[in-house]
Amino acid sequence: MSQAAALQITLPSDVEIALTRVFAAPRQLVFDAWTKPELLRRWLLGPPGWTMPVCEVDFRVGGRYRYVWRRADGGEMAMGGVHVEIEPPERIVTTQLFDEDWTGGETVGTLVLTEKDGQTTVVNTVLYASRAARDAALNTGMAEGMAAGYEKLDALLVTLAA
Repeated sequence: MSQAAALQITLPSDVEIALTRVFAAPRQLVFDAWTKPELLRRWLLGPPGWTMPVCEVDFRVGGRYRYVWRRADGGEMAMGGVHVEIEPPERIVTTQLFDEDWTGGETVGTLVLTEKDGQTTVVNTVLYASRAARDAALNTGMAEGMAAGYEKLDALLVTLAA
């Protein structure tokens, strides 16, 4: 966790975005940070000034989750969905839908964690309904927000490993 890895964004197909980042932490620790509300609230925040007043997670297949983020000026952004597939500590598939739907409807997120030599590679792939929806999501500032959140996750993993 000494060197922050850059977030890599690729487009595996016309309807997908893949976000890849390596963390110098064991896979189970990274998995916990993605699945436990008390940890999610500490890193899944995006740029400075955002908080997460709502972080509800029913972590089981068929269980729902809901996140609400709030900016310093009081503006909010919210999303939720259902856990479709869970294979601890390596894979989570969820549906995703933002309250203000700028992504063309429900998306499907697939999170895959692989560990090698104490480092965990996280690949978060989001499947959109259309190319236009994928491109609209890319234009929301998603990349910057995810990169900022992953930097916070990296710092959190340092403290959890200590």
